[in-house]
Amino acid sequence: MSSRLPSHRSVVVIGGGQAGLSVSYFLKQHGVDHVILEKNRIAHSWRTQRWDSFCLVTPNWQCQLPGRPYAGGEPHGFMKREEIVAYVEDYARRIEAPVEEGVAVTRLGRDARGGFVVETSEGGMTADAVVLAVSGYHTPSIPRSAERVDPAIRQIHSSAYKNAGQLPEGDVLVVGSGQSGCQIAEDLHLAGRKVHLVVGSAPRCPRVYRGRDCVDWLADLGQYDLPVDDHPLKEGVRKKANHYLTGRDGGRDIDLRRFAKEGMSLYGRLKDIDSGRLLFEDDLAKNLDGADAVYNGICGLIDKHIAEKGIDAPPGRHYEAVWRPSKALTELDPVAEGVASIVWATGFRSNWSWIDLPILDAAGYLEHRRGVTKEDGLFIIGLPWLYTWGSGRFVGVGRDAEFLSHRIDEHLLAIKPRLRAAC
Repeated sequence: MSSRLPSHRSVVVIGGGQAGLSVSYFLKQHGVDHVILEKNRIAHSWRTQRWDSFCLVTPNWQCQLPGRPYAGGEPHGFMKREEIVAYVEDYARRIEAPVEEGVAVTRLGRDARGGFVVETSEGGMTADAVVLAVSGYHTPSIPRSAERVDPAIRQIHSSAYKNAGQLPEGDVLVVGSGQSGCQIAEDLHLAGRKVHLVVGSAPRCPRVYRGRDCVDWLADLGQYDLPVDDHPLKEGVRKKANHYLTGRDGGRDIDLRRFAKEGMSLYGRLKDIDSGRLLFEDDLAKNLDGADAVYNGICGLIDKHIAEKGIDAPPGRHYEAVWRPSKALTELDPVAEGVASIVWATGFRSNWSWIDLPILDAAGYLEHRRGVTKEDGLFIIGLPWLYTWGSGRFVGVGRDAEFLSHRIDEHLLAIKPRLRAAC
């Protein structure tokens, strides 16, 4: 099989999203020959795995890819899906990234000289270093208990949701209250659909507090620069859900209690599905209270900052619950309640089975230290909390890419004697 790929590059970057492109920017600055292998198209996930009304939850000014900060006229606006795709595609063009689209990597292993062999859908090649820039969101995760749902009810994963019109008429059950689940529930609610929402332990965040977007305050407080080593949870923070809020219509809070007052039905965490009936934990009140506690904790952190710095800001008001569950709803017969569809906003599983190297810990997570693995020459970028809260976002991925580019330089310099000896 003839290959359109080069037989060898000093560095192979696997993944052509914003993380892989950021690495490419610095490799080009350092004069390192490399290629980016992208299984689909640039910005594929933004283009295909987001709903029609999707927009960023962080302000546009945080779009800070290296060498290409946001230059539009709405720094405090929120890019919509098509604008995000255009931003990433334009970035790839501007930096002249050497991207090979439509190339799926099927195996990554070692070659006889101690470098890497990269097998792909377009043939094989070798590399002296490899950067994994494919995030950790590979396979939609839907619980096996979903198989026990009445077959007449349509089920989709949140990554396949586009709009209310794609679902059959009737009530919609959304399972999961992270960012995607809450925003999809809101999208359906605003479209006039009756929504049933299964609420987990995800925290929430105010959109605007004391005259500014909370992201602006948190940036001033250094929260996006906080290293994982300095976080109270250490590496455990990588398993925590992101705060829910939205940038829709200029940005606002997401208040599940207000939705409940407007007719949305809320339930605790899903426990099981038995004979088609969904069974829930009696933890709705606890989950709502926990989310609000985080919300008010963020307000308190900002209050303290304002007081310490003597900042002139409007007065603040902490959140007070506008609704409380009168009784726990611990089960639901979806057919009897008129539920016609379920959206599983239950996240993704990682799939590293194509990597033929010992790089996973006991829990199946990629072992690394600020993106540097124990496998000499293998690096990772684009994961949440790779090093800071900003690592998985436009605002922080460039810093990670610059750091790794220096580690890659050091690696390539260190292996030069070995490569000369092999010639």
